[in-house]
Amino acid sequence: MNRKRRPSLNCMLALALLASGGCAQLQPRAELPMELATPTASSTPLDQAFERAEAGHPGESAFRLLIEGTEAFVARMQSARMAVRSVDVQTYIWHADLTGRFLAYQLLESADRGVRVRLLLDDMDARAKSAHFAAVSAHPNIEVRVFNPFASRKGTLNLVSEGARNFKRINRRMHNKTWIADNRFAIVGGRNLGDEYFGASDDVNFVDLDFGMIGPVVRDASASFDRYWNSPFAYPIELLDASAADAGALSKLRKSLAAHASASKDSHYARALREDPAIQRLASGELPMQWSGNYRFVADDPLKISMEKRDAHRAAVSAVILPAMRDAKSALDVISPYFVPGDKGSTGLVNTARAGSEVRILTNSLAANDVAAVHGGYSRYRKKLLKGGVQLWELKPLAGVAKDSSMFGSSGASLHTKAFSIDQKTLFVGSYNLDPRSTWLNCEQGVLVDSPALVTQFRAIFEAQTAGSHAWRVTREAGELRWADDQGVTSKEPQTSFGQRMQAWFARVLRIDAQL
Repeated sequence: MNRKRRPSLNCMLALALLASGGCAQLQPRAELPMELATPTASSTPLDQAFERAEAGHPGESAFRLLIEGTEAFVARMQSARMAVRSVDVQTYIWHADLTGRFLAYQLLESADRGVRVRLLLDDMDARAKSAHFAAVSAHPNIEVRVFNPFASRKGTLNLVSEGARNFKRINRRMHNKTWIADNRFAIVGGRNLGDEYFGASDDVNFVDLDFGMIGPVVRDASASFDRYWNSPFAYPIELLDASAADAGALSKLRKSLAAHASASKDSHYARALREDPAIQRLASGELPMQWSGNYRFVADDPLKISMEKRDAHRAAVSAVILPAMRDAKSALDVISPYFVPGDKGSTGLVNTARAGSEVRILTNSLAANDVAAVHGGYSRYRKKLLKGGVQLWELKPLAGVAKDSSMFGSSGASLHTKAFSIDQKTLFVGSYNLDPRSTWLNCEQGVLVDSPALVTQFRAIFEAQTAGSHAWRVTREAGELRWADDQGVTSKEPQTSFGQRMQAWFARVLRIDAQL
């Protein structure tokens, strides 16, 4: 199974080194009728579950941190089961594994009941599953669109050739993750769709975070989804793979998914669905949500992938959150699995620390990072950050995580949360990493909300993940780096091989930060 979280980096740097060859060219998409999210009403179970709560908090929205993978999975499944009008899904990766197949089967069942299902997929992952997604689109109530697609749908050589010819375009991806049911309940955050994001993997389970949301912010998420859905870069999959979009392929896929669901009926996740009515518990107040009238859903302009020069109007996420981080007065806590701050970002963090704020950063260690190139980019700034008063922790690899990270990616990773808190007031959760790729290349999104209760909860997560049993505290002594945990102190990158350290060093020397 492919667990890589950054396929755009994993393959595109290599593709850029190869000579171009003959391959299909992506033609501009013809103008399509505008499609918008279905409006809210009062008739569906989700309307009835949340309408009264919304009415009791005019102008406010409610947020719940989905910390545990099981809850994040169940919330998606149950909201799709309860939906009557629509389910909109936007994702970067969708694995064909236990949870990924459960989700696909549920969406088919929802569509069978008359629910309109829209799937918006980034093509860096979807291309390998093109036939399956095309088969799903044969359902009369399901539409599938692919964002910034490859023209070729099969074959490694075609992929290499097209990537080499069109590196500038293909290198820019849609990294957003959204799940919206009946325009009443939405999930936004860091999780893709697959076992390792929901704690269901036997060998790798990422530390991750989502917001479960109700209220007007859900309509903001729907408006963003519509903007991407109607973008000229979102292609109906039948335009790309028409031969696979037929009723026979759908019937075959349906039988396969049904067999999988039956065979997995005794799995932990199937039991969780039967035993935990998560959405009803949210509606009843048994699972607390935090209401706030001061929040902002922010998403990059989908046209960001075509910009010739850096444009802060299209790179909307960084334009909003980076100034907010610089304005921290007392505390800034950041969790970013890929952390490449650059000279300007490092200076900003140091200035914030020297102005009196406690600045704390948690990122992946080299042992836990699945992309050695990213770690090489980050490592260039460690001494500067530490000298300037920024505190650094590097997460240890979780039990069972592979330690064979390669130059451009491998199956081993542990940290996937993308979030930060400012002072005791503001929390951001989204898809945005603090690195140049999220800032200028990929499309990203997230939610910035004022809620002391949510910040307190996030800071508890930060404290738990930076404990000596989970992470190494990185310090600087006599000009040299030290890594300390509950077992002691070392002066070398812990739990890494010479080869791993060389890979990171090589990436550091190459200075490819703009691609990281």
